[in-house]
Amino acid sequence: MSKTIFTPPKNLLPILFVILWSSAFVTGKIIVIDASPSSALGLRFGVVTLGLLVFILVAGERLWVNGRSFQEACVTGILFHGLYLTGIFHAVLNGVPAGSVALIVCLQPLLTGALAGYFFSEVVSNRQWAGLFLGFVGTAFVVDVEIEDLSYSVGLIWAVLGLVAVTSATLLQKRFSGRVPLATNNFYQAGAATLFHVLVVLSLEPVRLNFTDSLVLAIGWQIVAVSFGAFSILMYLLAQNSASETVAWLFLVPPLAAIFSWFLLGESLEPNDLIGFATASAGVYLATRGKQPEEL
Repeated sequence: MSKTIFTPPKNLLPILFVILWSSAFVTGKIIVIDASPSSALGLRFGVVTLGLLVFILVAGERLWVNGRSFQEACVTGILFHGLYLTGIFHAVLNGVPAGSVALIVCLQPLLTGALAGYFFSEVVSNRQWAGLFLGFVGTAFVVDVEIEDLSYSVGLIWAVLGLVAVTSATLLQKRFSGRVPLATNNFYQAGAATLFHVLVVLSLEPVRLNFTDSLVLAIGWQIVAVSFGAFSILMYLLAQNSASETVAWLFLVPPLAAIFSWFLLGESLEPNDLIGFATASAGVYLATRGKQPEEL
């Protein structure tokens, strides 16, 4: 008897991905109060690795992969879960406002769209480019970037490192997707990320884990909703769609994160945030809607 796992309708997966991925920014703000970045991330991905191993064994998925697939999963795991998340956390810790970091990282869909044509011969239509740029404009409405932000040179370097890491990981994952089962791929990615953060803690970053109720709940949410949920959806979308179409959804993350922060953390929500959300939504629609008949 074949094993089946319930999945939401395909057209709802991108929306679910954006909601879950956006929640990581809110819970991340809670986590850094009681934990250092790599201490929390090492714990998170250690639990994720064990959870995926149990799932693979119970579901009867293939665990062992060849050397090439192992290396590919480890590289993308370190880029996605190691360098990208480390860059985001340390950019904020070095004084760059979270909104500025979000704006830098939201260059990813534009960068991915440009590079996807070169690496995968993906045709990014004028409509898609218009949607990508409109999404970026909408994001810029939400975040607050001021000229003095440029003084935070160390933090900006970390933010750019995160941008390069997540863009590279997205392109590599698109190239490697489909070679091994999704759960197996995620298992090796999470394991590589765990080792990466352990090495960071041992060599660069002091251990700081104050197990408050808020920290446990925040890390627990990121494990279940973000690592098991949002990231698995992202891997699936990259395997099914073009890289440029998939990452266009990320433009909705900063506006939605701003709404979550207002609702859960009591942060201010300005009219510009709502305008930005509407603009970014229009951009995502343009970049991801089906091809027109004349394009077929």
